[in-house]
Amino acid sequence: MKKFALVLAASALTATAVIAEDAAKEVADTDGNGTYSLAEVQAVYASVTEEAFKAADTDGSGELSAEELKAAVDSGAFAA
Repeated sequence: MKKFALVLAASALTATAVIAEDAAKEVADTDGNGTYSLAEVQAVYASVTEEAFKAADTDGSGELSAEELKAAVDSGAFAA
């Protein structure tokens, strides 16, 4: 039972660290238009190039939707 409690505690600490890291990486929609500009993305993911941003903009709108941003981050295309 002690092993189970230790594993559970370690898992909780790891999950908390991951959640905190994700929160720190949150991109702010500073202009409040519901999408994310290159500048807004680069404020968190400084290494994102215009080319990578355009590749993530699958609908060609010039801005990223929340879904496009999540897909780029989840795929590793946007690294901090």
